[in-house]
Amino acid sequence: MNQQQPALTAHVSGARLPEVWGGVECTLNRAGDRYFDQMELPGHLRRPADLEQIAELGIRRLRLGLLWERHELDPSWRWADRVLPDLQRLGIAPIAGLVHHGSGPRHTSLLDAGFPEKLAGYAAAVAERYPWIDAYTPVNEPHTTARFSGMYGIWYPHRMDHHSFITALLLQMKATVLSMQAVRLVNPRAALVQTDDFGFVHSTFTLNSTAELMNERRFLPFDLLCGTVDRHHSLYQWMIDSGAAECDILWFADHPCPPDIIGINYYATSDRFIDHRTWLYPEDRRSAEGNFVDVEAVRAEPLSLRGFGRIVEEVWQRYRTPVAITEVHLGGEVDQQIRWAAEAWLELEQVRKRGARCIAMTFWALLGSYYWNSLVTAENGHYEPGVFDVSSGLPVPTPLAELVHELSRGRGIPDHVFRCPAWWRDPGRFCFACEEAAELAA
Repeated sequence: MNQQQPALTAHVSGARLPEVWGGVECTLNRAGDRYFDQMELPGHLRRPADLEQIAELGIRRLRLGLLWERHELDPSWRWADRVLPDLQRLGIAPIAGLVHHGSGPRHTSLLDAGFPEKLAGYAAAVAERYPWIDAYTPVNEPHTTARFSGMYGIWYPHRMDHHSFITALLLQMKATVLSMQAVRLVNPRAALVQTDDFGFVHSTFTLNSTAELMNERRFLPFDLLCGTVDRHHSLYQWMIDSGAAECDILWFADHPCPPDIIGINYYATSDRFIDHRTWLYPEDRRSAEGNFVDVEAVRAEPLSLRGFGRIVEEVWQRYRTPVAITEVHLGGEVDQQIRWAAEAWLELEQVRKRGARCIAMTFWALLGSYYWNSLVTAENGHYEPGVFDVSSGLPVPTPLAELVHELSRGRGIPDHVFRCPAWWRDPGRFCFACEEAAELAA
């Protein structure tokens, strides 16, 4: 870790209870020539008063999208100049996100060799204008974004090959390192909060080796940042075979930039099940990664979700770095949202008792999210409320807000929450049978 401990980790390391953080869904992705802005869609960019309502929840740290793509369209800093002083006044500290499932402005992309230096230039501008910001996520979920953009063809630049995937991943991680170097020239104590989805992949016995590769690949962004990827790394040869240049891989060993906090994002659909028996599934379930299908593990009998606790412990044991759950959100009815968040909090408390330094839980998508049922590729009218429902045009607190309020004040989870049946535990949830499934060892 950094020799000089940042103020963020110094503050939370001694906390008796985990902190409650929040985040407004801030994805700004590109599909074809269309950008989808999750902060514009709910009207958040036009409503400064949203921050007052967020502060009333008791949240004192907010994942905030200060996105590069938006700044390129309006380089006046007007929105940030208005919002950041309000956050200071309200006692909310930001974690500044610079790219969130994006590929950058139109003059670049995730496959542009100049992407890292260009993002670092923007990071330097943010730090110089707001030198008091003490935490950054230069690139959110780089592994997920590289898959969706470079291997699955869903987001720009819509590639579907391993070479594009590994190129996009390495460039995002280099951009992260260079961005933090630029930020720390201004604020040496700025913390890197690196996030990604840590969903686990189950498989049939036939696909064990593929699932093992996919599960190990989840950690590659963090291994690169920690400078532990050398010629002996388990994925080194796979990267070379995928077309990565040795100098690009080994660059990170010479430029380590370990995360100060590892951010775990996890959803009910994060865990996957891959099956070679393609004839048993609809055509649209085929994976872009090979001749197999990829479905939600929660829908595949007899599998169950891995859960927040096991993932937190897995990450903690591997890196011994403070962990935060940086996205907790569930689409659907609010009673199910409350149950999902309550389970996450309970598992967080349990792993803390077993010694894992899990310092915070983040209520994500405070204002809800748009179009995620199509992976934000089409304007289809789909909206999922979060802690607030903005379908009326103004944020209206849902019953989930009560839970945030209680937890932020250290009051715990009301007992009645767990009396609500969780659909992800209901035997009726299964859509697929996978009697050959082999749950890989933890």
